[in-house]
Amino acid sequence: MSFYNDVILPKLCDLAMRNKQLVPYRERVIGAAEGRVLEIGAGSGRNLPFYRPNTKQILALEPSAKLVGMARDMIPPGAPVSFLEASAESIPLDDATVDTVVTTWTLCTIPHALPALGEMRRVLRPGGKLLFIEHGLAPDAHVRWWQHRLDPAWKSISGGCHLNRPIRALIEQAGFRIDRLETGYIAGPKPMTFMYEGSARP
Repeated sequence: MSFYNDVILPKLCDLAMRNKQLVPYRERVIGAAEGRVLEIGAGSGRNLPFYRPNTKQILALEPSAKLVGMARDMIPPGAPVSFLEASAESIPLDDATVDTVVTTWTLCTIPHALPALGEMRRVLRPGGKLLFIEHGLAPDAHVRWWQHRLDPAWKSISGGCHLNRPIRALIEQAGFRIDRLETGYIAGPKPMTFMYEGSARP
């Protein structure tokens, strides 16, 4: 299992994140980041080319050393990127020290999503924003049924990814106010493809 988690799984995650359907999401959400940015679950660095010049610093938080190694190859020349090899449940930053927190297809996998969102809220400055793209619990009863049914097996083969997390409810429970939210399915199996895109503030 260690070989799968350490070698195979990071490559599978990177392959999934290469999906061309995800590019417009990245362009909109990553493009809206500004100032000192904390990206949660930076993975193999697929977001890094989408940051714009108005980002003064990008702190890429990723607990997997293997994925950090892959992400280093994605840094555009001169981009102000630093890596934090740490967990989202315990972010190694002081209170109110970042302008933007970015999370993309990450809340599904963090073991304790609500405490992690609390940490994101803690490190945001007053007036800061949380930008997110996530997949999660669908509104359709028959799709939810499949999400709940498939979730135990899915998370065991996908690095802990959950199909049925209620993304909006989690963000609001953590003390954020949703400013913008767009939802809908992208092409693919519906239990895996209901997307939440938006922004929120503490």
